[in-house]
Amino acid sequence: MTAAPHHVTAGHGGDGDDLLAAFLALDTPEGFRAELVEGEIVVTPPPDGDHETVIGRIVRQVYRSSPEDIDFAPNKGLSLPAGRFIPDGTFARRGAFAGRPSWAEPDGVLLVLEVTSTRPERDRDAKRRGYAAAGIPLYLLVDRERSRAVLHSEPRGGDYHRCAWVPLGDVLELPAPFSLPLDTGDLD
Repeated sequence: MTAAPHHVTAGHGGDGDDLLAAFLALDTPEGFRAELVEGEIVVTPPPDGDHETVIGRIVRQVYRSSPEDIDFAPNKGLSLPAGRFIPDGTFARRGAFAGRPSWAEPDGVLLVLEVTSTRPERDRDAKRRGYAAAGIPLYLLVDRERSRAVLHSEPRGGDYHRCAWVPLGDVLELPAPFSLPLDTGDLD
């Protein structure tokens, strides 16, 4: 069964603090996740198996090939200027999230990973801008609808200023500290 995301937005004259308080008070069903993205509360159902397989294959490649000792956090809550985001995956410096709360500042985050699902335009636009505004160095988007892997880098002024993409099946070079060729051949 697949449930559609549920959206709640602040009305005219709504107070951002009230929206944040309502968001933090949500009782989200088990397996679902709630995010606050650009003033919109988004509740998303558990992902499908293909979505999770893509994430697992990327994590395996990074752990096998990265010269750095990097931590991976699936579904880590990040407190960003544009809201409360939960990337599909977060790669960070070793120990960056140790002892941190559920909603953490992005200190030590090296790369966030999103795999498109029910609303790919949110991953392509709102999340890209949100991660860039927070200064997260790299944003990797596996766009299943468009059959490509996209790497955004050089965050400045609320967006990324560099973008590289390859069709799924090709190799996408991840820069330092990863310094590895990401094989996208089995990500579709």
